[in-house]
Amino acid sequence: MADEREIRLQRLHALREQGINPYPNDVERTHTIADVLEHFDELAGPEGSYTLTGRIRLLREMGKAAFAKIEDGTASIQVYFRINDVGEEAYRSIKLLDLGDFIQVTGFLFVTRTGERTLHVLRYRLLTKGIHPLPEKYHGLEDIELRQRKRFLDLIANGDEVRQVFVIRSRTITAMRHYLDEHGFIEVETPILQPLYGGATARPFITHHNTLDRDLYLRIAVELYLKRLIVGGFERVYEIGRSFRNEGIDRSHNPEFTMMECYQAYADYNDIMKLVEEMIAFIAQEVKGTTHITYQGTEIDLTPPWKRIPLLDAIAEHTGIDVSRYPDKESLATAMRAQGYEADPKLGRGRLIDDLKGAMLRKGIPALRQAFFLIDYPIDVSPLAKMHRSKPGLVERFQPFVGGLELGNAFTELNDPLDQRARFEDQLRQRAQGDDEAQVLDEDFLEAIETGMPPTGGLGIGIDRLAMLMANQESIRDVILFPTMRKTADE
Repeated sequence: MADEREIRLQRLHALREQGINPYPNDVERTHTIADVLEHFDELAGPEGSYTLTGRIRLLREMGKAAFAKIEDGTASIQVYFRINDVGEEAYRSIKLLDLGDFIQVTGFLFVTRTGERTLHVLRYRLLTKGIHPLPEKYHGLEDIELRQRKRFLDLIANGDEVRQVFVIRSRTITAMRHYLDEHGFIEVETPILQPLYGGATARPFITHHNTLDRDLYLRIAVELYLKRLIVGGFERVYEIGRSFRNEGIDRSHNPEFTMMECYQAYADYNDIMKLVEEMIAFIAQEVKGTTHITYQGTEIDLTPPWKRIPLLDAIAEHTGIDVSRYPDKESLATAMRAQGYEADPKLGRGRLIDDLKGAMLRKGIPALRQAFFLIDYPIDVSPLAKMHRSKPGLVERFQPFVGGLELGNAFTELNDPLDQRARFEDQLRQRAQGDDEAQVLDEDFLEAIETGMPPTGGLGIGIDRLAMLMANQESIRDVILFPTMRKTADE
């Protein structure tokens, strides 16, 4: 690799000695490659003149003629050089070109004897000299970690396949915006740097503002700011943006991720469930052309309505533990250990229930790989949700699951400021007992809801996981262009 780079540098110097600028400022292009291929029959002929640009992917010289294949962001095409057409000096310079260089070619279109659609080059220019050699074209870039760490190489080596994943991601977000906009939601922006983090159970990233001489936090959620806007009179708001949680990395978690959160006044969790199943079905129709999708080998029907499954019933059925029989963390932890589940003594009852839910979902139960909602959670795991109107000890909360992926979280939002304060204070007690992911008390937010927040339904959806579903990707790192990676030995 080092030897090849040195050879390319020598060719770069040779080009400059010939008076050729290997990195010119200006560039011309009359058509994309896809344009000329789409209209090839009507454009072909020696009277035409078309200027294309692209990266050289194949190059072979045959005496007084040479063939290359170039590709731009739309397609690839063969180009043909002949010494009599481009001139001896320019033709000799072809020897100084390498795979990966960008060139500009002008000529006419024709079909070779073997049926290959080709541009017959009359003149060409070098646009960019590549110094670092490309990955092997035909074998691709197969090391998964290297593909994720060096996304630019992944896009070059596995271009169409990888680009399609991120086209699907983009179209997923566009479709989501379209749905929300059409349903009266207003897109807003809230702070990423926050004086106090909240809205989720997670550890934050901490930074320091020198001028103000104070610590700030990268947001772990946008919930508390969007609720302030509901208090202020907005009735339907949403935000799509980055959140940050100082947590582990696995196939469904990245410390930096994209969330959509929305809040709707005069709504409850039943209204938001309807919104979720309709919105995801709409997104699938827009992106995939159908509400019947395949994720990791499982056929899934996203057509509303989705099944509603009470959380505690599901845990009892699939783990053998009836959580309602264990009113405190000690008794629940004992029951979990008796069934072979780990139970961290530092965690509160709510976090233990959450661990049980995760263990249940990891079992790969076929019914839990379809589209469904887990509903009606214990208050222990939901400090921002409203008490259930008919089920004591539970709150009106749900989570949507599709293909085994937890896509989000939603509540009938708690708008009783005294109840909210009491729950924040309970979270502080859990922090004092060692749960460093318990939520902190936000006095400014409490003042806001003391001013009065109307009945509200709220939702958070993980965009990365939704993109995994739509693009049929197993790992979150495959739908994030530049995921957070562990350090290498060289770093």
